[in-house]
Amino acid sequence: MTDETDPRFLRSREAILTAARELLLESGPAAVTHAQVAERAEVARATVYRHWPRTAPLLLEAMVKVPMPFLAQPTTPTKDWLRRELTALARQLELDDVRAVSTTLANAALWDGTMDARRAQFAGVLADRLAAALDDAQARGELTLTLSTRDAAALAIGPLYYRATIERGPVDPALVEAAVDALGTWTAG
Repeated sequence: MTDETDPRFLRSREAILTAARELLLESGPAAVTHAQVAERAEVARATVYRHWPRTAPLLLEAMVKVPMPFLAQPTTPTKDWLRRELTALARQLELDDVRAVSTTLANAALWDGTMDARRAQFAGVLADRLAAALDDAQARGELTLTLSTRDAAALAIGPLYYRATIERGPVDPALVEAAVDALGTWTAG
């Protein structure tokens, strides 16, 4: 019997993932440590390490079934909402664990089809949500885009990701404002 078919292996793996998801939802990525996950799952810490020797892959797998909060519920005026959402996203990217997960996902996606599918899923959710909000803002006359709504996601999120992961620096409000303003012409209101 291999690990993948051993019921004890499968039960402990699912208990660990459930615990990691709960911790992620309750306290954010920083709470997903081997020690805290082991305690929550009621397994030995060595069991968590046996399944996931490093935290980043555990966090990645836990995130797959956790709802992504960013850009989920647009409000008007859209410019104010977008500024708040990008600031929240930037603050998360400044956390070491989130930075590790996002860069691990991007790196692993280059060679692993499963990880690439997860990367595409996360990117697609963000791009789709932002595109829908910007389309609605255009329909209301709040915004005239200078590029496609799909490209707008790259323009809005890209600088934040670059600053937080490549430069490993904080995203200041001026960068968020510049990203929002670069999308097009916003009307007052």
